[in-house]
Amino acid sequence: MSNFPLYYYAFLTVIVFVVSLKLSRKINITLFSPFLIGLVLLAFILVAAHIPYHSYYQGNKVLNKLLSVSVVALAYPFYEQLPQIRRYWKSIVIISFFATLFSMLSGALFTLLLGGDKAILASVLPKSVTTPIAVAIATEINGEPSVTAVGVTIAGLTGSLFGLTLLNWLKIKNPKAIGLGMGAVSHALGTARLLESSIKMGSFSSISLVLCGVLSSFFAPLVMKIILLFMG
Repeated sequence: MSNFPLYYYAFLTVIVFVVSLKLSRKINITLFSPFLIGLVLLAFILVAAHIPYHSYYQGNKVLNKLLSVSVVALAYPFYEQLPQIRRYWKSIVIISFFATLFSMLSGALFTLLLGGDKAILASVLPKSVTTPIAVAIATEINGEPSVTAVGVTIAGLTGSLFGLTLLNWLKIKNPKAIGLGMGAVSHALGTARLLESSIKMGSFSSISLVLCGVLSSFFAPLVMKIILLFMG
């Protein structure tokens, strides 16, 4: 299969996604999200068919470019909830600010406790923002983009799978609070998860996703410098 035209791999991705989505809906268990099922299926296919990852990646360039376009779709639920967002904009900014700081500092703390070096620390710092922004931040503060991408995926996946369960356990029922929390720590995957059940939660998650990304790009270099200063 490695000799197939590259665009075949884009079709493979779409087919696997459709299959994963149908399987997820049929199984109807939170742990089996379309993202996780698709990830496992694709990994199995690539290994079994001896498809080089480079060839697969090149064949999906069109879909990768569409990721940027798909972000625009998040503006629609945001527009629908615009009056609510205008009403609570101060709270949204304050919550997003502290969520950004907590996400960075918690990641830094675990990295240091596990003995990670400066490069790993810089890579983990922006783990809770969407991938393009996180990779740009990691590059700026001398992190490793590939490690950052893995961290972002793990944060998004765990948040989308277990975030709502945790918030329910904590007795948090306010849809605005749920949306802001999920968007701050599990970015696009968390937002997509919320949009399946509530436009309001998805809208607040969208604005939190964007705000935390912007705030992280400003504060990550400063936080990194402060941490390195304390490390000596």
